[in-house]
Amino acid sequence: MTLINESHPEEFILLGFADCPWLELPLFIILLISYPIAIMGNITIILVSKLDPRLHSPMYFFLTNLSFLDMCYTTSIVPQILCNLSSSTKTMSYTACAIQLYFYTIMGAAESLLLAIMSFDRYVAICRPLHYTCIMHQRICILLASIVWLGGMAYAFSEATLTLQLPLCGINKLDHLVCEMPVLIKTACGEKKANELALSVVCIFIIAVPLCLILASYASIGHAILKIESSEGRKKAFGTCSSHLIVVLLFYGPAISMYLQPPSSISRDQPKFMALFYGVVTPTLNPFIYTLRNKDVKRALSNLVRSIFSSK
Repeated sequence: MTLINESHPEEFILLGFADCPWLELPLFIILLISYPIAIMGNITIILVSKLDPRLHSPMYFFLTNLSFLDMCYTTSIVPQILCNLSSSTKTMSYTACAIQLYFYTIMGAAESLLLAIMSFDRYVAICRPLHYTCIMHQRICILLASIVWLGGMAYAFSEATLTLQLPLCGINKLDHLVCEMPVLIKTACGEKKANELALSVVCIFIIAVPLCLILASYASIGHAILKIESSEGRKKAFGTCSSHLIVVLLFYGPAISMYLQPPSSISRDQPKFMALFYGVVTPTLNPFIYTLRNKDVKRALSNLVRSIFSSK
């Protein structure tokens, strides 16, 4: 490790896959292709949800928030990773690292809360269909979305601030692709058990509690679906939930492996692959999951494409 005379260095060297340099070019090409696809896919979901009156419902309101979150999530890390992969220096200023950490953490925490809200929306739609419009009215949807964003900010400004206050004893090399809390805590010198404990406890509320609410919601949804007599009705009810379930699995699997264990026990390359997965793969796949498995979105998308070509 390179040591300098400051507790917090002016810049970090992000080692990334320095021990496997042959990975850098393929990874650069993959990110260069997947990033525009992720941005365009999520922009398409937002446009379709806003322009088609039939999609002006709570489900698509939250889906629009998810697409916007995914765009911000992947934008907070991918351009910086591309710059480092194409450069020989692979440096990042301390200020840029702090900004990235805040934005990255806000988006991650907000998405965890939003997925729980989306499962509650599906629970009300399937288990309380007669009361759906009364419960999920516009003001409630805006309130829930506000809670999602404020909760993400509160988590980020508490945990990220505590992490940035840890002394690094002049260590300016991070064995990672981005500035992420578990890696910064692991790199810090001195006593850091309190930070590890605080991260684990807060992550229980940000990751474990929303996941438990999602599982409880889908347990009730599954019970309600089994009571539907017609096979067509069961298929339709399951179709409205399957896309969300896939997204939940893609998001919470890597998040649990990264944040619900002490940073000191995380293996060397695990944070790199997990960051690529929930920061790149998931935001790229989400639009396709919702488009390919949702008849309403596919119909609205085809109508939008037809209207564009007919106007031309």
